[in-house]
Amino acid sequence: MKHGTRNETKSSTMGEGTTNLPESEPTDTRFTKQEKWFIVCLTAFVGLFSPLTANIYFPAIPTISQAFNKSTELINLTVTMYMIFQGVAPMFWGPISDHVGRRRTSAACLLILSLACVGLALVRTSDYWLLMLLRCLQACGSASTIAIGAGVIGDISNRAERGGFFGIFTLGPMVGPAIGPVIGGALSDHLGWRFVNPVQFALHAAVISIHSRSIFWFLCISASICFMIIILFQPETLSAIIDSGRDKVLILYRPVIPVIGHVSYPTDRHSPKVKVPRNPFRLFLNRDINLLLCISAIACALFYGVIATMSTLLEAAYPFLNETTIGFCFLPIGGGMIFGSSINGRVLDLEYRRFKRLARFDLEGSEANATNLVQDESFPLEKARLRVVPLQIIIMAAVCTAYGWCLEKKVNIAGPLVLQFVIGYLSISVMNATSTLMIDLVPDQSSSVTACNNLIRCTLSAVLVSTIELILKGIGIGWTYVLLSGLSLFSLPLLYLVIRIGPRCRVQRKRLREEQLTRRDE
Repeated sequence: MKHGTRNETKSSTMGEGTTNLPESEPTDTRFTKQEKWFIVCLTAFVGLFSPLTANIYFPAIPTISQAFNKSTELINLTVTMYMIFQGVAPMFWGPISDHVGRRRTSAACLLILSLACVGLALVRTSDYWLLMLLRCLQACGSASTIAIGAGVIGDISNRAERGGFFGIFTLGPMVGPAIGPVIGGALSDHLGWRFVNPVQFALHAAVISIHSRSIFWFLCISASICFMIIILFQPETLSAIIDSGRDKVLILYRPVIPVIGHVSYPTDRHSPKVKVPRNPFRLFLNRDINLLLCISAIACALFYGVIATMSTLLEAAYPFLNETTIGFCFLPIGGGMIFGSSINGRVLDLEYRRFKRLARFDLEGSEANATNLVQDESFPLEKARLRVVPLQIIIMAAVCTAYGWCLEKKVNIAGPLVLQFVIGYLSISVMNATSTLMIDLVPDQSSSVTACNNLIRCTLSAVLVSTIELILKGIGIGWTYVLLSGLSLFSLPLLYLVIRIGPRCRVQRKRLREEQLTRRDE
């Protein structure tokens, strides 16, 4: 395929309102639309391991407690340590992927995860300290896949298509909490929490009479398969690597089987980007990003407030449920997240294109203004991304309240399950909108800003999960979820504040970058 033909194909599939993009948001001609979707789906699969590794462990906690002869509180401490490293590790791996590339950073994380799972599957029950250490190492390998995946999305997409790509990408990270307990419960109940032989497990996973540690071999095999897929097929997407020509180095930057992005392009097709600071903590100096981090964290905390108490509340309200059926009760909220990710991503793209067309009309069709529209300081980017989010938050608060009182009054189980689906849909919609906007604001640090997002979300969610049982015992189920609904409504003033101060913050960042570039040239 010739270079020009590929560009024409790419342009024709972009859709209405995406031509004449400015230099700050170039159209990536390295990959066709179909290749981008393959990369997004692969990235979503990689991102699945962060929540899956955390949640698949929960059903096995009683068994692990008996095997190690430790109290449940001490085994829960391994969960707490995992959540701490789940928040901290991306702050290290995210900036690394922004600097050295996505491909080898993803592969390194999956390799660490696989080796940690091997150690967990073989650890002696007398070595509790080693269990704790390996869980921390497991978190370091798995938790960073979300931040790296967000960086990939930022690399291959522009603002007009980023919402749809990011929506599909988040299917992996957000479905993990729903399917993790189902898989973990099935493996723990039928195969045990550690299986003696990974080869035998792969061949005879259906044999339920063999009991040993299966969940870690399952994770090891899955992560190893994903590692091999990355080595064989995934191309490097970081522009700095591509423009420097380093992507020609086999294994490190170029896949063994280059079926994606295999057409050779000139390395000087884009002007060099301004080198931004690699310290992710500096992103906390931006007021608009801090507000978006709070909004995303509140939505995530509400989601975990629902999912963390689901097993105990459903068991108490509906005694006819057993462990297996309770595990299946996690599927509605996961289905809502799947539906929300796919639909809301398209909504974000449509809203962006709609605002872009309106802004072009307001500028009276000026070709120069239209060409530089996205980088124009007057373009309402924040409003384009967040316009429907206030309504989603209001509905989510109402549904969350209804969910709590349904469990309090022990209504038909269909009621809470339907409400779980709606909560899953709305929570992922809010998180996707804010996450997409954050990548829009700092596309050169997409992994770093997602790592910051992950840190704040994990911190607030961990605080809520650790205290929600006390709240439930203190004020009851119904009023607990009224309290969570009130917490979600706190996001509304933050949203309008972002829309108001966001353009001014973007101008300040742009001027600061220009000053840094000027000083560097001098």
